[in-house]
Amino acid sequence: MLEEPTPAGPTEQAIVVDAMGGDNGPAVVVAGAAAAAAALRTPVILAGRPAELHGLIAGQGDVAGLLRVAPAEDTIAMDEGALASWRRPRSSVAVACQLVRRGQAAAVVSAGSTGAVVATARLRLRSVPGLLRPALVVVLPTQPRPTFLLDAGAIADPKPEMLLQFAQLGVAYAQIAHNIPDPKVGLLTIGAEPGKGNKLARRAHELLAAPPPHNAPPIRFTGNVEGTDLLTSAADVIVTDGFTGNVALKTLEGAMSFAAGQLRDVLGGTRAARLGAVLQRRGLRELRGRLDAESYGGAALLGLEGTIVIAHGASSPRGITSACLLAADLVKGQITERIRERLGHGRGGHFLRRN
Repeated sequence: MLEEPTPAGPTEQAIVVDAMGGDNGPAVVVAGAAAAAAALRTPVILAGRPAELHGLIAGQGDVAGLLRVAPAEDTIAMDEGALASWRRPRSSVAVACQLVRRGQAAAVVSAGSTGAVVATARLRLRSVPGLLRPALVVVLPTQPRPTFLLDAGAIADPKPEMLLQFAQLGVAYAQIAHNIPDPKVGLLTIGAEPGKGNKLARRAHELLAAPPPHNAPPIRFTGNVEGTDLLTSAADVIVTDGFTGNVALKTLEGAMSFAAGQLRDVLGGTRAARLGAVLQRRGLRELRGRLDAESYGGAALLGLEGTIVIAHGASSPRGITSACLLAADLVKGQITERIRERLGHGRGGHFLRRN
């Protein structure tokens, strides 16, 4: 499937980037992938149209030798949804997932349509044994350390047992990606009391508070959290259904964008305000960096036999690089194996069995 010979070394550690995904075109993706290859000092595979990619790769200087091409003439547009994964079996993201399935890569990075990437990954890759459904995890910029929200849009109508598994996925991610040894887990619902919420939330609370089945590692469950707790560090991992999680995430993004615009207007409104902004430029620069989604690398789809990182559609080269570095960290930390352990697989059976 690769145009060039497979690079020397363990191919199962390679990262394949969907070069055609994203709002800004393959030039931005190739530049970001090249920077990641230089930082990692390991080859990166680009899935896309060879006629477009070879010229872009040639412009990357000494790093060009670290970039490989996996031909894929088709692509999924940003305005196409999950059904496109069925209509376009030879799209760039489908080819990328196929490389992982064949053992020629360990991780996929894409800035394409989230719905299409999730659907394609679920179609092309196997789930971790015992897992009911994968989940999408995103990073919330809390202090002193980030908070992880999942599911953020992969599964809109999960069962309570899936939320219990989402907690285990989130704990594994927090441990590997951000070195949090014993993450606190909260359940997003409409009240702090255990009986608050709909049937899904109430049953999920019962499961999270009980000992995990099949001798899986325990969860440090701290109870329910409300929407006002999303940015207060009330929990390190917050679990919910994909519909609620996606609405919460988009609400936070809109609110932070509005607040940032208002702050810019205030700081530029008067001469005194502009002077104050100059005096506070270090703090403002740190705040801007903390709120910059590109610094976190994107959302990770957890629970499949392969790592999937979805960068923002409008990612700059730096955003693509961050996504690649996150994928490399997850592969190095053996995220899939950690998830198997946390689901109890290999300890006498599946974590949860379907009836």
